[in-house]
Amino acid sequence: MDWEFSEDAAFKALSDSFRESGENSAIEFLASAEGAFHYLELVQNAAGEGVDLSDSEEMNDFQIEIIETLQLLCTE
Repeated sequence: MDWEFSEDAAFKALSDSFRESGENSAIEFLASAEGAFHYLELVQNAAGEGVDLSDSEEMNDFQIEIIETLQLLCTE
């Protein structure tokens, strides 16, 4: 993926909310209403940046990258 999602305002809001939630699992947080809201905004921004998430494999890779980045940033 060529787009640096970690610089996007939606990702920053997602990671801030994850930190503030006290949740230890990024997957569990993304399943919550607040996490899902920020994640959906990030997906929309990705589409606006030309990232094609219509392919299920690309979407899966995107989700994994988001989850891994959240876990990494929020455990530091």
